[in-house]
Amino acid sequence: MERVNDPRATDGTRIDRWLCAVRLVKTRLLATRLCEGGHVLVNGSSAKPSTKVRAGDRMEALIADRKRVIEVVRPIESRVGALVAATCYVDLSPPVVPEAGPGIMPMRGEGRPNKRLRRELERLRQAADA
Repeated sequence: MERVNDPRATDGTRIDRWLCAVRLVKTRLLATRLCEGGHVLVNGSSAKPSTKVRAGDRMEALIADRKRVIEVVRPIESRVGALVAATCYVDLSPPVVPEAGPGIMPMRGEGRPNKRLRRELERLRQAADA
């Protein structure tokens, strides 16, 4: 717990270090690339990897094809356990909506589908379009 209450982190933490520390991305390099690519916004403005985040800041990012909206509760610098990391932010992201796909997928190497399977696949495709 002492790493979470680090007095040096009270003035702010780099956004790339914070994203890695709270386990939103796997590595700091990935967080840096997200920032450099313009996929991270802090308080509405584009963030460089060295942008400082403080308690109360609002961060928006596109991580793994999902829009994440996060409010910083506690700036930390070093990676901590998942339970502790979850207390350092509030997730305000919209819920994930699963995409409906066909229930039967053709297997590679199975050859041409027979007449019954073709009709079933066609029914599934029509139901997905409707």
